Amino acid sequence: MESGMLSRTQQALIRESWRRVSGSPVQHGVVLFSRLFDLDPDLLPLFQYNCKRFASPQECLAAPEFLDHIRKVMLVIDAAVSHLEDLPCLEEYLCNLGKKHQAVGVKVESFSTVGESLLYMLEKCLGAAFSPDVREAWIELYSAVVKAMQRGWEVLPEGD
Repeated sequence: MESGMLSRTQQALIRESWRRVSGSPVQHGVVLFSRLFDLDPDLLPLFQYNCKRFASPQECLAAPEFLDHIRKVMLVIDAAVSHLEDLPCLEEYLCNLGKKHQAVGVKVESFSTVGESLLYMLEKCLGAAFSPDVREAWIELYSAVVKAMQRGWEVLPEGD
C-alpha cells in the first residue's frame, strides 16, 4: 500500500469529515448500504445469514446480523482514517478482508459501487461541508483500501 499518498491537507479533511460521521456509525452505514442496494439490487443475495433470504433491502437493513455487518464496515473505515499516516500497516488486514469477500462471492467490480455509496453517504451527512476537496481526499483513501483488498484475491505476477 502506498505510503504518503495523501497530503496532510487531505488527511485533515478526511479526519474532520469522519469525525462528523463516526458518532452514528450504524445510522450512516444504513444510508451507505441503502444506496448500495439502490444502485445494485443484485448484491442483496450476498447478505444471507443462517440460510435466511431477505425479501427486500429494507428487511436486510433491519436484520440484527446485517447491522453487525454495518458496524464492521464502519470500523474498517475508522481504522483507515486512524492510520492515514501509515496505511501500509493495514495491508495484511485488508488483503485478508479481500479474501473473505471473495469467498462469499463479492466481485471486484462491486467495489466501485460501494465507493459511490460511501461518497453518497458522506455527502448526505456532511451537506455543504462535502466539498470537492473532501470528495477527492475520500476517493484517494478509498482507492488505496480497495487496492489492498483486491490483492486478497488477485495473484499478482512476479515483479508487481
